[in-house]
Order: sequence, then C-alpha cells, then structure tokens
Amino acid sequence: MQNLLSELKTIVGSAHVLTEGDLSAWTQDWRKRSHGKALAVVRPASTDEVAQVVKACAEFLTQHPDSGLSIVPQGGNTGLVVGSTPDETGRQIVLSLQRMNAVRSVDAANLTLTVEAGCILQTVQEQAQAAGFWFPLSLAAEGSCTIGGNLGTNAGGTQVLRFGNARDLCLGLEVVTPQGDIWQGLSGLRKDNTGYDLKNLYIGAEGTLGIITAATLKLYPQPKARLTAWAAVPSMEAAVQLLGLAHQHLGASLTGFELMGQFALGLVARHFDNLRVPLFQESAFCVLLENADAESETHARSQLESLLEAALADGCVSDAVVAENLAQAQTLWQIRESIPLAQAQEGLNIKHDISVPVSAMAAFVARTDAQLAQAIPGVRLVNFGHLGDGNLHYNVQAPVGQDAAVFLREQEARVNQIVFDAVLAHGGSISAEHGVGSLKVDHLVHYKSPVALNTMRAIKQALDPQNLMNPGRVLRLSFKR
Repeated sequence: MQNLLSELKTIVGSAHVLTEGDLSAWTQDWRKRSHGKALAVVRPASTDEVAQVVKACAEFLTQHPDSGLSIVPQGGNTGLVVGSTPDETGRQIVLSLQRMNAVRSVDAANLTLTVEAGCILQTVQEQAQAAGFWFPLSLAAEGSCTIGGNLGTNAGGTQVLRFGNARDLCLGLEVVTPQGDIWQGLSGLRKDNTGYDLKNLYIGAEGTLGIITAATLKLYPQPKARLTAWAAVPSMEAAVQLLGLAHQHLGASLTGFELMGQFALGLVARHFDNLRVPLFQESAFCVLLENADAESETHARSQLESLLEAALADGCVSDAVVAENLAQAQTLWQIRESIPLAQAQEGLNIKHDISVPVSAMAAFVARTDAQLAQAIPGVRLVNFGHLGDGNLHYNVQAPVGQDAAVFLREQEARVNQIVFDAVLAHGGSISAEHGVGSLKVDHLVHYKSPVALNTMRAIKQALDPQNLMNPGRVLRLSFKR
C-alpha cells in the first residue's frame, strides 16, 4: 500500500499523512473502550482534497479488492459507540476533517450559517451569537465535537425538546460520495420537493454512505431571556406530570427538561465537591428546566414561577429553586453535564442511550430497575437524560466493591439484553442520539425491523458497492466486495 500512501501525500501534503508516532488521538475512542490501528491518518484541508483521497482509495480497492482497505471518517472523535476509530487490522485510513473548520458564510436574512464539517460546535454557537442569532444544538462535548460528527450521528443534546436533533437544524449538505464525487447540496431552502431527500439520508449514517464536508444550518433569533429552574420530584411519574405542566405553562418557551436520578447526582457530589448539588438527598429525581422567552425576563420569570406554584400544589414537585443570575444557571447546568464525568470517575460502566415514549417512561424504568436488581443484587443505576424528548442515559454501575472491569466483561451482555428487551417492549429505540457505531451493530438485528434492515442494506450496497466507507458500523452486510 506504499504507492497509495505516496499518492495521498501528494494530495494533502506529506505532513498530513500520519503513519508513525503516537496516533492514539485518532485511533482510540473517547471512552477508551477500543484502540485500533490505522494504515494512516489523513488530514485534508478542502472538499476537493477529500474527494481526491476517496477517489484514490476507491481506485486502489478496485485494483486490489482483497486488500481490506477502507475509510473511517472522523470529526472530533468524541463518539460513544466506537463508530469513528479504526479496527485492529491496520488496513483502514482515518480521514480526519479537523483541518476543515471554516465558517463559510452567514446569511442573516435567510437565518442560515454555512460551515465546514470540522468546525467545532462551540465555534458555531459563538459565530451565531456574534451575528445576533442562536444555534441551539447543545451537548456536553460541544467544546470538542464537530458539526460533521454531529450530523453523521444525528446528535441530540439538551435542546431537542424545542428544536429537534441535528437533523432538524440542517438545511443542506456538501458530501463526498464513496466514488469521490462531490454532491453540492448546500441549499438554504426550507422547501424543496424535487425528489428524494438525500440530505437526510446522509445525516445519521455515521459516514457509511459518504463523507459530509460542509453544512448549511438553521439559525434562530436570540431569546430575550433564558431562565433556569431546578426542581425536586418524588418519582418518575411525578417528573412526567411536571413535564405536562411545563408544556401547558411555557409552551414553545420550554427549551430544556433534563431528568437526573438521585444516585447520578450523588456521584457528582462525591467526585466534584466544588459543585453544590441542590435538593437531591431527599428526592428520587431532580429536574432541570429552561425557559427561553421571546418577550422579557419579567415575563419569563412570571411564567416559570407560575409553573412551579402549580407543580407544588399538584404534588409533583416537593421543592424548587430558580437561578437568580447567569452564573447560578451555568452552575446548575454544569452539575447536569458533570454526571458522565462523575460516572467515569466512579469506574467503568455499561452505558445506554435509549428512548421510549414519554407516556411509557415510568413503566419502563420501574420494570427495568426491578429486573436488574433481581439479576444483579447491589447493582447501581445512573439514570439521567433528556426526559422532555423521551431519551434516557440509563447507565449501569457495578455493585460496591466489585471490580468494574470484571463487571463490564461478565455482565454487559446480560445487562444489555434486559435493558434492550424492556425498550422493545415499551415501543422504544436502543439508540436515541449516540448512534449505532460498532458497539450496537450486532444488537440492531434483534431490535429493528427486518424490512428496515434490508432496505438499509440495499441503500448501502447501491451507494457504496465496494463497502469502502466505514464498514462494520451501523450495519453488518450480507454482500462482499
């Protein structure tokens, strides 16, 4: 493959084809569950260079069909399902989009922003704010994840309740196909009925159908006020009841509704003693609400206080606090975002990113809690997430005193089956926002419709007949090169 590597160096420059030294920033996933080996890390600086790289790889694979060559597109490498790092064969090229980080344009009249795929999410948020607008996609990794990765996995986050997933915030894409062609689909149109919706085919495909190189994103007016409240609720049923009241009182101003279990918050209190976690010790759950109001701070506060008064009267809230300033609000959100970090400090764990209808959430949690407690006495459940859109991070920690690595190795399959079976029984999905990657690919055949899987395989085979793009992710294929 030396001839191929030489050709890639000609395309992107020798300094940007990495084959030696410590490549773990690209070859090891964020959770450190997998450490692969790359043939090379290739770092193009433009869409044209991406296209040339892909075309060179496709031609090499045509000439050497048994070489095992493939491409793994990668953004910020913050994924949680091992979908953007190479396997252990040493035959995969990691194509990093990090150098492609430009903001191409802001169209204020059209309320759109066009950026390259390697642009950091936080940079997109800041650029939108500088132009007087709001880009509402927000998640814990926003300081390092990239727009290409966000779209490749159809990322969610804390604002999905009001604005939808990454898919709903994108109007157009630029994509390099598995043949090395460039689809110029950076339309800022909100209406375009001219055939199949190719944009939404690539979003959420995790780089298995092509490489997203740029995107046109929706912008929104900045709210006049954003207020945050923290409420203690006695049960999951009470949390669902509070969500219903929040919809009634706040309407479209409700932009965040995050649920946090007592044990999850206890981990934050234990491992981040600089954060004072309110109201959690006597309550099964706490809820973090955000009210983004288009009128005024006075109106927003009045709405929020009216909601909490009604919730207290109905008994679905036992106590609550409203942040008095931005610093207090940021601290409350920091507590929420610190849960995954605190869980990592506690030790290796089994992560789940599931969704069920909000109406089924209480029944799902009650059933699954009981089954896990019976199967594994002393098991600890780190239950938190985006209740407003029916998405929980229903994570499982080893019992106290048990070796976490041993627990993960011996119990993961059993725990996954219990959780995933319960998800299926309640009409849910085993992956709400993290994607499938390689960690869940073998589960998909048991929890997704065979008709849907066959349709997905047909699309993959039609668009990527060489299986060049991120093989073994999302789908196990029945066809061979």
